[in-house]
Amino acid sequence: MRSAFDIIGPIMIGPSSSHTAGAVRLGLMAKEILVEPVKSVEIKLHGSFAQTYKGHGTDRALIAGIMGFKPDDERIRDALQIATENNIKYSFEKVNLDDAHPNTAIIKLTGISGHVVSVQGASIGGGNIVISYINDFEVNLSGKYPSLIVVHKDRPGVINGVTAALALYNINIAYMKVSRKERGAQALMNIEVDNAVPDEAIGVCSTLPGVEKVLRIDAI
Repeated sequence: MRSAFDIIGPIMIGPSSSHTAGAVRLGLMAKEILVEPVKSVEIKLHGSFAQTYKGHGTDRALIAGIMGFKPDDERIRDALQIATENNIKYSFEKVNLDDAHPNTAIIKLTGISGHVVSVQGASIGGGNIVISYINDFEVNLSGKYPSLIVVHKDRPGVINGVTAALALYNINIAYMKVSRKERGAQALMNIEVDNAVPDEAIGVCSTLPGVEKVLRIDAI
């Protein structure tokens, strides 16, 4: 079943829900994953994004999201200038990716501390997005629900520990995906939940054996 939001589209600035509103949300999600102010950004654009990003304002929309602007923020029109004024360096490059959605962007962010994160996602229509990779880990994040990113050791009991901790706080899991680089190495859980995750639950998950990092991402 589709909602009226899916049919009519989001409240937004720009000519296209896919190329502007969705692009803003991709930038917002990348910003949330970085978890610190942005110093510089390198953006690679694939498919339709690469061919029409200037005309549809996709470049401004992505940078606007990275700066924390929402899809209906009138400052989107001036996002590139605002980024320059705030000493945020940015660049765009056209690329061809195998088996990628036509509206795909790879966003590499460097924070003020030097921390770097790479996020690949696509704008799939109506302002909706899917994040498919965080660094080298395959994920599936829509931004519609509160989410957790859990970096952990690939060993027995870690997944059960995290889900049990969430259950203690009556948090229902809507979707969960686990990926790893290789057996027994580092792994990543991405979990979408139905309700906000309290600080106490984050604290419990963070102290579980094998867990290296827990990141909470609010719905966008």
